[in-house]
Amino acid sequence: MNKTTETERADLHKTIWRIANDLRGAVDGWDFKSYVLGMLFYRFISENLTSYLNEQERKAGTADFDYVRLQDSEAESGRIETVREKGFYILPSQLFLNVRTRARQDPNLNETLHNTFVAIEGSAFGTESEEDLKGLFDDLDVNSTKLGSTVAKRNEKLVKLLDEIGDLPLSNSGQFSRNTIDLFGDAYEYLMTMYASTAGKSGGEFFTPQEVSELLARITVVGKTEVDKVYDPACGSGSLLLKFAKVLGQDKVRQGFFGQEINLTTFNLCRINMFLHDINFEKFDIAHGDTLIDPAHQYEEPFEAIVSNPPYSIKWEGSDNPLLINDPRYAPAGVLAPKSKADLAFTMHILSSLAVDGTAAIVEFPGVLYRRGAEEKIRQYLVDNNYIDCVIQLPVDLFFGTTIATCIIVLKKSKSSNDILFIDATDEFSRVGNKNKLLFEHQTKILNAFTARQDIEHFTKLVDNDEIARNSYTISVSAYVESEDTREHINIKELNTHINEIVAKQHELRAQIDSIVIELEG
Repeated sequence: MNKTTETERADLHKTIWRIANDLRGAVDGWDFKSYVLGMLFYRFISENLTSYLNEQERKAGTADFDYVRLQDSEAESGRIETVREKGFYILPSQLFLNVRTRARQDPNLNETLHNTFVAIEGSAFGTESEEDLKGLFDDLDVNSTKLGSTVAKRNEKLVKLLDEIGDLPLSNSGQFSRNTIDLFGDAYEYLMTMYASTAGKSGGEFFTPQEVSELLARITVVGKTEVDKVYDPACGSGSLLLKFAKVLGQDKVRQGFFGQEINLTTFNLCRINMFLHDINFEKFDIAHGDTLIDPAHQYEEPFEAIVSNPPYSIKWEGSDNPLLINDPRYAPAGVLAPKSKADLAFTMHILSSLAVDGTAAIVEFPGVLYRRGAEEKIRQYLVDNNYIDCVIQLPVDLFFGTTIATCIIVLKKSKSSNDILFIDATDEFSRVGNKNKLLFEHQTKILNAFTARQDIEHFTKLVDNDEIARNSYTISVSAYVESEDTREHINIKELNTHINEIVAKQHELRAQIDSIVIELEG
């Protein structure tokens, strides 16, 4: 399949979203996302596996081999080797294409699909990929009353799901190319973007806009063509991590993609997202749990590139947990982030996870830049130890679920100067639909300023750490970068003359109206 044009891509997106809305019927779109995304994933791994096995047989000299047509009993011989390579196995009868072909005549379709999903996850039991497959289909509940009040109605909805997802033009006559993978990954990202945009606050909690994700990734790899491994401690659906594959190239993240997510549904979406972008099971390690209390990757070697968009000002245990003040992640600051605002707890965790030669880029709630109390003391620790490299003020209304103007804090452990670069990027956006977007040219302008590290009037300012200390460790961009005065200067004398002319004209018109009224009454 040839690379799609932007027009073709836009048409495909419209089709995908129309299908998603048509399929859900009366079910809330946010609740229904797991069915569309899960079925898209089921189709992808079926076609991916089929292509892989067919290619293996062709290399072995079996030109007319087609895994789809094989009997299950014949296919069993290849299970162990395939699971070792791909991380999972699907019997021919349980492939998306074959289940779809029989679906309308299958009165137990819901059970067929349930057993298929259990079998796919079960194929990894006892292997290295077990944790990567475990629970992936939990949110695709084929027996849920959301699909219908009876088995017949549920199966009717499942048939439509299989048909509509199966008809999407994402692959071509069994040819599973790099472009096929790109199309599946793009379709998945697009659907998540649309679901996030319609989900209000909850949408922003699992998905970071792609252009923001790309900017963060580009910041952390400045001057590098490859990195060892990348990390996001609040990874959501994985969109931030996956931008490294786009920015550097998939094979340029040598040891893979690491993340942790507290929400179970989002954790599943993230792992599915990895598979859909052809990140094989041995190249990602996504954990489920609370990073602040129970970090899953604390014994990993420090990470060379960290990106994150943690939840804004959420509650956490903080001082209620007497063990945390001695936690090596938080202890250096001598104080814990407030129980009602965990923002800087994430920041301290990220700093602890960062390699000596690494870079971290974190989206932050603006309050962390200036709030007093414990947060000021944490900022003091970060500034006095020269860990803050740059603070970037972003435009308003970039994120789903909030219109606030967020910021980016860039951390480094091996800086060559004792200062912080402040960048005011509040005007770097274009209005697209009902949200602001950081287009590529906006990203590039910000990135160029980040690398140049020079003062630019009304845009950037390089400030010594000593000056920041004298300013109560405030690191708000507006405290150091003077905004350009764009107000129109008004000549008061001319304005008064113009007003007097308007008043005089008003009196003249009133007199004319009064005269006409008198004539009419006479």
